[in-house]
Amino acid sequence: MNTNISEMLTSAMEKMQKMVDVNTIIGQPVHLGDGVTIIPITKVHIGMGGGGTDFATKSALNAKKDPFGGGLGAGVSIDPVAFLIFKGDTVRMMPVAEPASTTVDRIVEQAPDLIDKLADFLDTRKTKEEA
Repeated sequence: MNTNISEMLTSAMEKMQKMVDVNTIIGQPVHLGDGVTIIPITKVHIGMGGGGTDFATKSALNAKKDPFGGGLGAGVSIDPVAFLIFKGDTVRMMPVAEPASTTVDRIVEQAPDLIDKLADFLDTRKTKEEA
């Protein structure tokens, strides 16, 4: 039984390794004009589950050749995270923002802008009061 499960897991891992390599996470550089190079960065999630069992046979002749039954499932998710942008001696990271999915996410996403607007409003008001 251990041999069959080991073979199943080894085969699945080899196939997943072919799908997801280092070039999937850190993408191939894209060279643009004016000395600009962009490198995509992604996040990879991998999940796997499986199991198996040997079935006993009634015949003593087949005691070492018990039939095996098993299965394995796997999933891979690849999400963009950011781009590294190289231009001359400058390196800049440009994150890929995930869209807000809930009201709370939208509020948190807009909070910095709201705080800046409130600070500007209070500064303008204070300036008018002083004048």
